[in-house]
Amino acid sequence: MSATTPGPRGLGSPEPRTPIDRLLSELASRVDEIVMDRERLRALLDAVISISSDLELAAILDRIVAAALKLVDARYGAMGVLDDAGGLADFRTQGLSLAEITALGDPPAGRGILGHIIDHPEPLRLIDLSSHPASVGFPPGHPPMRTFLGVPVTVGDKAWGNLYLTDKRGGELFTEDDEALIKALAAAAGVAIDNARLYSELAASQAERERLVVFRDRDRIGRDLHDLVIQRLFATGLQLQSIVHLVDESEAAARINSAVDEIDGAIGDLRAAIFSLHTDTDQELSAAVRSLVGLVRHQLGFMPEVRFIGPVDGAVSESVHIEVLAMLREALSNAARHADAKRVDITVAAEDETLSVTVLDDGRGIPVEAPRRGLNNLASRAEALGGTFGFEDAVPTGTRLHWTIPL
Repeated sequence: MSATTPGPRGLGSPEPRTPIDRLLSELASRVDEIVMDRERLRALLDAVISISSDLELAAILDRIVAAALKLVDARYGAMGVLDDAGGLADFRTQGLSLAEITALGDPPAGRGILGHIIDHPEPLRLIDLSSHPASVGFPPGHPPMRTFLGVPVTVGDKAWGNLYLTDKRGGELFTEDDEALIKALAAAAGVAIDNARLYSELAASQAERERLVVFRDRDRIGRDLHDLVIQRLFATGLQLQSIVHLVDESEAAARINSAVDEIDGAIGDLRAAIFSLHTDTDQELSAAVRSLVGLVRHQLGFMPEVRFIGPVDGAVSESVHIEVLAMLREALSNAARHADAKRVDITVAAEDETLSVTVLDDGRGIPVEAPRRGLNNLASRAEALGGTFGFEDAVPTGTRLHWTIPL
């Protein structure tokens, strides 16, 4: 026996390690049960490769049903996924038209023949569905179905769902070979489903690890900003304040005091930025906005009014959540440092698949000669999210900033 050839289980040889190895191994254990020609064997192998080519569970289930229909030439097929209580959590069909699916209304709840296979997870092959004791007939609008083949799908040792096939084309009956063929497909399907579930768990775990890395980086940046930048700015401001009385020129003293005010404003901006770094995006947007407003009220000298319209907390994605806080922080900082406002009103609205944010102040407005760096930054942030930003003079005084972002 070569080093690359797997030996019998139980003799110390390794189990198949890759997903496709597991699928083919499970398939090989079933092929001996099937009497088939080369064409059907190739069709079965193609079906197994097809269902293993996707890692998204819903797509895999649809591929399984489609492969089963092709393998045994059935007109209708379905995959019923079991819930923890033994009912049907999902029911995916193929062969029915959209009009037929719409006419049938709610998916089946697991009664009749479907319920029988749920209660007795064994293959079931019928010449006529209506002749089985468990049959309860079809609802109005359901297409007629006569022949039937049902096979359970297991994941590990647990019954996970059932594969249902009806109406073999040409009026023929499902054969023993058909049953063995679908049993082999169901075994491989169980492995593919297990792979998809494992992949989903690993992806979620990786996303959580990346999320933790981001939060650790945010904490580090926040600490650096506080310990290295804010403290140095604060010390510089104190030094400037300590020498004001030594300056005889009133204009020089005024410039020093102005510089101290700018330093205070910069410290406020940095604290707001640190707040944004530490804001958990799991926090509802309305709560995060209120926290930010509470933080900048010391710069403004008063508490802004905040109003929310529509499902603000449920409609906003994480990326939009972060950008909204950043834009609000910059808009409020500008109002505090340049507008000399006595009132600021903030409106955040989620309506018609759009998030709109408005900041209205009663300050002195934006001078024509004023630099546009902050306004350009607000515009670029909105455009990056596919939105727009604009500003205008308010009546009778002040400025109205407004941006819209598609949800």
